[in-house]
Amino acid sequence: MDNASSPSRAPHRAGFACFVGRPNAGKSTLTNALVGTKVAITSNRPQTTRHTVRGIVHRPDAQLVLVDTPGLHKPRTLLGERLNDVVRTTWAEVDVIGFCLPADQKLGPGDRFIATELAGIKKTPKVAIVTKTDLVDSKALAEQLIAIQKLGEELGIEWREIIPVSAVGDKQVGLLADLLVPMLPESPPLYPEGDLTDEPEQVMVAELIREAALEGVRDELPHSIAVVVEEMLPREDRPADKPLLDIHANVYIERPSQKGIIIGPKGARLKEVGMKSRKHIEALLGTPVYLDLHVKVAKDWQRDPKQLRKLGF
Repeated sequence: MDNASSPSRAPHRAGFACFVGRPNAGKSTLTNALVGTKVAITSNRPQTTRHTVRGIVHRPDAQLVLVDTPGLHKPRTLLGERLNDVVRTTWAEVDVIGFCLPADQKLGPGDRFIATELAGIKKTPKVAIVTKTDLVDSKALAEQLIAIQKLGEELGIEWREIIPVSAVGDKQVGLLADLLVPMLPESPPLYPEGDLTDEPEQVMVAELIREAALEGVRDELPHSIAVVVEEMLPREDRPADKPLLDIHANVYIERPSQKGIIIGPKGARLKEVGMKSRKHIEALLGTPVYLDLHVKVAKDWQRDPKQLRKLGF
């Protein structure tokens, strides 16, 4: 492909975009819809994205790398503060910020808190993305668009675009990518074709297990689960056409009383977590997996810097 011989072709662009918004604003679902595969973990409980999972959108004219920052929120614990620091550093380093606001919820103090932070980051272009538009009628949507416009004017944020999308209904998702691409710098692709995320596989496997462990657990556990994949090794002495990957992982909780919740009566819940996450892991890695899960107590790990480091935060 010799560009000199066809001067009319637009230059290739590549860069980073991040979606911000209060917890559960639809950021991970949108990332998955754009990338076209399950990368960031989506769970119906807030505060589940802990790692900067990057989804990569490959297009002939551009490569858009999505950095999924944890939801910004008012910190109540050391973990919360650390998450917020991660968010601010990420914002300063990306080429475009998409502020996700769900169509079905009026703008609240959480949104204003984030918008005020955004207003302080002057150089980075900002796009307001109205998510979950499949949940409202056109009148409610129009009101939300006006409210967002006003919020921007009030705080001195100039939205490059305000765009409604529904990741679930796959409405406007392609258009969103079309709008973000021109905001990226001219650059060759940053990642090889076919890469969907640059997170090490172990981290992604841990996230998939964590997601399965969170599903259906009562509300008292959302933050209290951390998963560490201790090792991933191909099983020896297997024929080449029948490989098996052994994965040993620990599910950490904060208190002994939470152990029963995760394990369930006669271990039924943990078994289900194993089955569910194994399916996703096999799809991700493209190989059969033997998953060995153990539940361990790491006392009050969210408030203990030593434990936080050990668990990868």
